[in-house]
This record gives sequence, structure tokens and C-alpha cells, in this order.
Amino acid sequence: MTRQHCVHFTLMPLSMRLLFSATLVVLGIGYIFAMIYVFESHAGHDGKPGLSVRDLIIAYSGSKGDTRLEAALKGPMAGMLPTAERDEIIAWVRRGAKRDEFEQTIAPIMEKRCLGCHNGSNPHIPNFERFEGVMEMVDLDTGMDIFTLVRVSHIHLFGITFIFFITGFIFCHAYVRPAWLKQAALVLPFLAIVFDIASWYLTKVYEPFAWVVMVSGVLMGLVFAYQWLVSFYQMWFYRLPPEVAENGGVVCD
Repeated sequence: MTRQHCVHFTLMPLSMRLLFSATLVVLGIGYIFAMIYVFESHAGHDGKPGLSVRDLIIAYSGSKGDTRLEAALKGPMAGMLPTAERDEIIAWVRRGAKRDEFEQTIAPIMEKRCLGCHNGSNPHIPNFERFEGVMEMVDLDTGMDIFTLVRVSHIHLFGITFIFFITGFIFCHAYVRPAWLKQAALVLPFLAIVFDIASWYLTKVYEPFAWVVMVSGVLMGLVFAYQWLVSFYQMWFYRLPPEVAENGGVVCD
């Protein structure tokens, strides 16, 4: 009975292949959007285009040279307002972030550019409706706080585990040789997510762990693409070797 769960795609009924294909298509689109979000939320922290290890260090450990408001304006929020207005806010912070200057010059900019999101409606986004809320961001940037990391960690651990369980279950029906390559592709993403999330915390203590974050993320993306392409190709375009077909198409390893 166990062996029947590992027969090749080509021996499955059409309805099963359609189910697997639709699942892969939707998960693939979702993964692309997730990568876009990760890029947009982390890229540019160092003031340069693209996503670098330095961006990850700043995201998790902080810039150590800017306030959190400056780091946001130079990084993920850089495109949300004109350069002149961004520079004006940064200059205000560096002049001491005085209240009277805020009310005269900075508050109108924030009302126009920022309050659409920073209006207190989302407890996870700073509230810029009042001077006191802005001042909470005018302190040294130390990266994500532990509470935020814990909140994001459990979401990623559950979510990515389910994604790779589903794609791995489908990929189990592929014919891959050598067998160790298939087994590695099934196990590696789960190891990568553990190393990835552990390194978020470790980067706050020792910055070079940001390289582990980068490598783990790339590894998960590559394995996802490999599982997706092999499964989809073998589902619709691949012909089993005769000796495997004669054995009932069993591809358990």
C-alpha cells in the first residue's frame, strides 16, 4: 500500500495530475510575490540599489549610525516621498528633532506622505499622527526587536513548512536519479528555514550570520524552483525509462 503512494505522475489519473498542477501554479505565483515582498522590505537599507548582505545586517542588527526613522527613509521608505522632503526630515532629526520645527515643517510633509499608513490603524506600524509617535522612531536603529522577530518567526516556520511539505509530497512522485539528489531536495529546505530563522537572532549578536540568512534564502528558492520544474515537467512531458515503467512506475527511494 505504501508503494502505491509513490507511483510516477504518468500513471496517475488525469484529475490527480490536474490537482497537483493547479497547486504548483498557485504556490509558484505565491512564492514569486513573497520574493518581491522580501526584496522590497529589505533592499536599499544601505542606501544602494539591490539586496545585499549589508542590507540584511541593517534589517536585523540595525545600522548603528542612524536613527530608526533615518534608516527607514534611506531604505524601504525611500521611494515613498521626494528626495528633497526625505532629506528635510533627516536634516530635522540631525538638528535635534525639535518640536516647534516639527510642527512648522515636518508635520505637513508627514500628513501628506505618511499618514495614509502611519495613522494608528495598524498596531505594527508606527503612528505619526502626533509628535510623540514620531519621536519613538528618533532613536538609534538596532534592527528588528525581539518581539517582532518572534512574531515573524512562527509565521515563517508554519507557513514555509506547509509549502515545502506540499511541494515535497508532489515531488515524491518524480523519477530522479541518483536517489540521493531527490532525498536532498526534500530535506534541504527544512534545514534551510531553521538556519535562516536562527540567523535572524544571531545576526543581532554577530553580524556575519547575515551571510547564513542570504545563503539559506537562496537555497530555499533554488530547491523550490527545482521541485516545481521537475514535478511539472514530468507530470506532462516526461516518459519513464522502460525498466521503471515495467516495474509499475514505482519511484519510491
